[in-house]
Order: sequence, then structure tokens, then C-alpha cells
Amino acid sequence: MRRRCAPHVLPAPASGCSGIKLSATRSCDSWFFFFFPPPFEVESQEQSGGGGGGPTARVVSAGGCSLFSSTLSRSFVARRDFSLQPFPFAMAGAIIENMSTKKLVIVGVILLLFQAFAFMVGGLIAPSPTTAVHYLATKCVDTVKQRQETKWFMPWGPNQCDKIRTFDEAMAKKIEANNIVFAVHIPLPNKEMSSWFQFMLVILQFDIAFRMHNQIKDGALVTIDVSLAYRDDTISKWTEMAHSFEQRKLSCNFTTTKTSENEGRHYECDLLPFMEVGSVAHKYYLLNIRLPINERKNINVGIGEIKDIRLVSIHQNGGFTKVWFAMKTFLTPSILIIMIWYWRRITLMSRPPVLLEKVILALGISMTFINIPVEWFSIGFNWTWMLLFGDIRQGIFYSMLLSFWIIFCGEHLMDQTERNRLSVYWKQVGPIVFGSFCLFIFDMCERGVQLKNPFYSIWASEVGTELAMAFIIVAGICACLYFLFLCFMVFQVFRNISGKRTSLPAMSKARRLHYEGLIFRFKFLMLVTLTCAAMTVIFFIISQVNGGHWHWGEHTVQVNSAFFTGIYGMWNLYVFAIMFLYAPSHKRYGDEQSSGQCITGDAGANSGEDNQLTTTITHVDGPTEIYKMIGKEAQE
Repeated sequence: MRRRCAPHVLPAPASGCSGIKLSATRSCDSWFFFFFPPPFEVESQEQSGGGGGGPTARVVSAGGCSLFSSTLSRSFVARRDFSLQPFPFAMAGAIIENMSTKKLVIVGVILLLFQAFAFMVGGLIAPSPTTAVHYLATKCVDTVKQRQETKWFMPWGPNQCDKIRTFDEAMAKKIEANNIVFAVHIPLPNKEMSSWFQFMLVILQFDIAFRMHNQIKDGALVTIDVSLAYRDDTISKWTEMAHSFEQRKLSCNFTTTKTSENEGRHYECDLLPFMEVGSVAHKYYLLNIRLPINERKNINVGIGEIKDIRLVSIHQNGGFTKVWFAMKTFLTPSILIIMIWYWRRITLMSRPPVLLEKVILALGISMTFINIPVEWFSIGFNWTWMLLFGDIRQGIFYSMLLSFWIIFCGEHLMDQTERNRLSVYWKQVGPIVFGSFCLFIFDMCERGVQLKNPFYSIWASEVGTELAMAFIIVAGICACLYFLFLCFMVFQVFRNISGKRTSLPAMSKARRLHYEGLIFRFKFLMLVTLTCAAMTVIFFIISQVNGGHWHWGEHTVQVNSAFFTGIYGMWNLYVFAIMFLYAPSHKRYGDEQSSGQCITGDAGANSGEDNQLTTTITHVDGPTEIYKMIGKEAQE
């Protein structure tokens, strides 16, 4: 029977000895060599005869070098043959293992400074992500019963409409409710919209007075006839952008007693979703809203006495958009370059990539996909689908990130026979993919329809509201459960490592320090991973608080902006660090240790051990020594 592990060849010495080719005969499954993989070819063969009963390791050299032999504690034969052999390109272990502590600290400090800078950009430079502007609809009078073409009613300006202030005035002038048009011009006078605003969300609120004879019925629906128009200067004609008949369910409470003494007091009504546009490509927008009444068809009956209509327009700040685009433009080439460099290192290895290395590449691709600043095109083009496209990109990235964490921890828990197979993780990755697909369908049900009808909202109907709330609640619960499960997996990995550390005291001091250093680095990386996951949860909670800010000295620190830019920068730095640290190291065997020196006796053995500690050879099992060490149960 013959089993071979990966062969590695040392460079030829400068003088005295021939080129060195190390080969050994032993069992690949030996736990001793699992912890200390030798940099030479391994053959499994049975020792025949011989005295002493124990296996013998001997070095056979040419060109006058000395010979030595020693007895080992397990049944294998190790033979080291020295012969002239050219040095092939052999990768050492991952950079996280072979980079000196000083260099790793420098890299960590640089990444930490970039992280702090990402938070400071949002907190001190960028304005608040969004701005809310309040509008009170103007009551215009439409005296024409039937009109051949659409007439647009302007609330102000040289072509402003005929206005009334109250409905009492309309009753005095015998103006019917069907002839009243609520007009809202966006933006306010002497201002204009900009494509840097990216999107526009409009919220609707009714001012409804309480009347004993005209109360709001339970489950009352308001039917709205709404039209949206745009233009790019103050003299052009309005161009219709959308028109729709929509229904919104009223949810109002009257906090005082419903008596005649309290007539005229207003209900407290919830805000209603009204409109969302995925691109602000024009300078001026005009909304004309009608509330048609038809008692025979029970349209707008039992909705109370509506006094006014108020709108709140929310759009992204132009200053924040510029900072956001600048970050994307800077980070895109950074991640793209490190990703190409990482995969080139992987392809130069003699073995095929393992699952963990492929997943790291996929994570880099998803990060690059979300980084590409295609939003620049939205400045010059009316791309209303940019919001939906952005949601799809974010969904792909977060799905890949969640799957990566599962596989990253799982590959350090699996037995050797179960590793390197994506099918092993179907129970964990499957729900992530299914949940992401459900959220995609939910997003398509709203923003997909809004591409044709900006007034559509899944929150408008009772069923849609319950479905949307169910999706949000389930998503929040699943996110918390995922984080707890990830903490449990990290705990298992740490416990597995602690079990393996019981073998460290039996090692030589050099080897013990070497593996303790590797374990510390790996644990630190796992804790950074948990920190990133925790920051995501915190970011989600704080992002629900609109318009919050802190005052820090003379500066106003925008909480939302700081977390937007900080978390976005954190993901990029995390992906950058993973690809950099898990890339194969370029280190080779040291020239001083393998050039011009003949290996003699025990000194040769110590030299070989020191050489192995400084350049850990990448084994066929995986990219790092920790990867090999804590998944050894099946081999044992």
C-alpha cells in the first residue's frame, strides 16, 4: 500500500553538499505529522526485519555530508535522501500564519485607521442621509365639468389656480366637493429638485375634524384620484408622469369624548404611504389630488370631514449622495485588485482550491458587485429601477456574507472526510437562500410594481400590511437567531481548539510558541467576525431612528450618516482583510537556512524544525495549519 502526501523540495546549497531532496516514509494519518507536517515526500510502507523493533530515521547524504539516525516512537520509516534537485515554486501557508507579528500589527492599525476614517466621513463631513419637507396642499377650484385635455392646477406662481381657504367658503360659493383639487408643488418656491436626491418618497396625512353627524366609520377607505406631472423649467408645460386611482385605509383615533362640545377637534390619524419615485430626474413636480364622492357607489362616504391634506416629501441629501458615490468609487478598485491578487495566488498552488478559498472569492465578487458605482449613471439618466437594483445587490451581498460565515466556521469544525463539500451545508445555507428569495419576492411586489405605478404600496391594503409586517418580524427574528447560531458555532470552534491545545505542552518550545501564535491569530479573527455581525444588528436598530444626531463640541455628528458610511466601510475592510490574510504566502525556505550549510546530526534535525516553523507548507487538506489541526477527528 502506498499513499503520498504533497512533495516539497529544498533549494540546492551553495557549496559542500549536493542539492537536497527530502523524502520520508510514514503514515499520512499519523497525528504526529498532522501537527507537524514534514516538508518532504511521504510514503507508507511496512518495515521488515531489523533489530530494535522500532522505526529508524536516517539521513543519507552525498558529497561528503554526515549521516545520522534516531529511533521514533511510532511504526514508520523516515528516509531523507539528498540529491541535486531544482527548487520549484512552493507556496508557504496563508499570510495570517507566516506574516510576522510586527507586520500584522501594522496591517491591523492601518485597517483600523481606515475604519475610523469611514465613520468620521459620515459623522463630520456628510450631511444627514435624508431630508423631509412638509407641504400643505392648496385647495384649487375646477369649474369645468368635462375637460378634453388634462388641466394642471398650480398652487402658486403666475398661472396659479383659483383658490379657496376652507370648505365653508366652498359651501358658501356652492362649490361641490368633486370640483376641489388639492395641489402640491414639489419643491417649495424658489427651489428645485436635483438628480443627486436619488429618490423621492411622499407620505400622506389627512386633517379630519370630528362631527357628530359625519364620523369616521370603522375600516373607512379613502379613494384618491391622483396625477403626477413634471417639467424642467418654470415656463414649459407640465408633462404627465403618472395617474392612478388609489385607496388608503384610514386609521384615526379621537382622544376625547365624542360629544357635541368637542365638535371641530381633529382626529389623530396615522401617516399613509402615498408615492415613491426611484429617480429624481426633473427639477419640478406637481401633484393634483381629487377626492371624488359618489354616495350611490359608497365612494368616500363615512370618512369624516376632511379639512386639509398634508404631504411629507423625503429625499436623499445631495451632499450625502456625493460622499457615498466617492466612497464607492474609491473602494471598487481596492476590492477588485485584492480579489484578483488573491485568486492569482490560489491558482499558482499545486493543489486545486478548497471550498473555503472558493467561498472567499465569491465573497469578494459579491462585495465588488455592490461596490461598482453604477449610481453615477443615475445623474444623467432617468433610471427609476435603481432602488430595486440596489436592493438586489444588497441582498446578494448579505446572502453571500451570511453563507460565508457559516462555511468559514463549519470548515473548522468538520471532520476531514466531510470537508470541502458545499452539500454538507445545505441545512444552514438553504434557509439563507430561501429567506433571501422570499425578501426578493416581497421587494418585487412593491418596488417592482412601482416602476409602472409610483402610487402603489403594499402597505395600502390590510392584507398587504399584515404580510409586510410578518416579513419584517420574521426577518428580524431570523437575524437574531442567525447571530446566536453564529456565536454558538464560534464557541464550538474555540472549544475544539482548546481540546487540541492539550497536545501543545508535549511539543518543543519553538513549536509550542508557533502553534500558540497561530491559535491566537485565528481566535482574534473569529472575534472580529462576531464584532462585524454585532455591528450589523446595531446598525439595523439605529437606522430605524430617523434624523437623529449628536452634538460634539462645535460639530454636529449625524448618527445615521456615520453608521451608513462606517458600516459600509467595515464590510469592505473585512472582505479585504479576509482575502489578504487567507491568501497563500509568498515565503520560501530561507536562504540562510538552506544555502551553504551541511546538516549534521541533531543540529540538522533542529534546523529542519526551525525551518518548518518559519515556513509552514500548505498541505493538500487546506489553506492554514489551524484548518488542518482542528478538523483532525476523522484521521485520528
